[in-house]
Amino acid sequence: MKLSSKQWMKQLVVVMLAAMMLTLAACGNATGNTNNSSSGGNNAAQQGETNGQATNQGNEQAEGDADSSAAATTYPLTVTDATGTEVMLEQQPEAIVTLVPSETEIAFAVGGGERVVGVDDYSNYPEQVASIAKVGDMTTNIEAVTALEPDLVLASSSMNGEAITKLRELGLTVYASDPLTYDDTVAHIEQVAVLLNTKAEAQDVIDNMKQVKQDIVTKLEGVEKRKAYLEFSPGYTVGSGTFLDDLVTTAGGINIAAGQPGWYEVDSEAVVEQNPEVIIYPDFGEEQSSILAGIMSRPGWDAIDAVKNDRLVMVANDPLVRVGPRLVEGLQDIAAAIHPELFQ
Repeated sequence: MKLSSKQWMKQLVVVMLAAMMLTLAACGNATGNTNNSSSGGNNAAQQGETNGQATNQGNEQAEGDADSSAAATTYPLTVTDATGTEVMLEQQPEAIVTLVPSETEIAFAVGGGERVVGVDDYSNYPEQVASIAKVGDMTTNIEAVTALEPDLVLASSSMNGEAITKLRELGLTVYASDPLTYDDTVAHIEQVAVLLNTKAEAQDVIDNMKQVKQDIVTKLEGVEKRKAYLEFSPGYTVGSGTFLDDLVTTAGGINIAAGQPGWYEVDSEAVVEQNPEVIIYPDFGEEQSSILAGIMSRPGWDAIDAVKNDRLVMVANDPLVRVGPRLVEGLQDIAAAIHPELFQ
């Protein structure tokens, strides 16, 4: 589908916003102080686990009677989220608002979709969200959220910082997350299933994500890693401390930009020197990719192996920039881009 110039600019702004948020997250600003949501966005992170154990690498802890092996959650339930805040649920939440697309997708994937009463403007999956009330784009509409009277708001600590603070001041229950890896994302999905009392419904999603990763890792045993370069926003690449870097590593690649944390502006000469074997960029729905055009126009890049060997691979954008259930598709796409002989 061809995007209009207005739609493309909106997509670009969203991805650039996500890039900035990732940089902040990578620098340790987990709680953030922004009030943003993103189409690809909550591009920074989230995670979780259950049964009173530490989750999100110590940032999320469940302290209630929920048993990770049980189908039902016992309320009241107290958990500690990525902001270090204890979140108390007196009973199963029946009205849920999500502030970033990944949380929307998670809520639906784990079986809580019918209870979602509000979503951010960029949530576009699954298709049912089209008819759900919208609560703002990069700036959360606090009034719109409160009007829906949610008993649980799911947010990103790195992208919704200001909104989280305001909503909590108004007495709303907000659970914030911040996953930085694929495994963190799976754990966070498990945690949301516990919060919503949908552990049984979520199990297939969770098991599939774990199995797909294990299958990829097994198939890559003994296979030489290949140097890869990612450009998911024009002129910007992604470094260490991000879930995209984690995906590249898991998929048998070496992220040539891992020398710096977060998202940062491309150093053209450094990329030429690193000489990646594959270049990966997103599909924004444009008739002609602006990112690809930029890559092909840079001086000296015609000498890069990936360019010489036509190993410039376009992948679906949303599954790779949303830390939710479709990240499994993103991992598969990255693996196929780096090792097509094994995964295509």
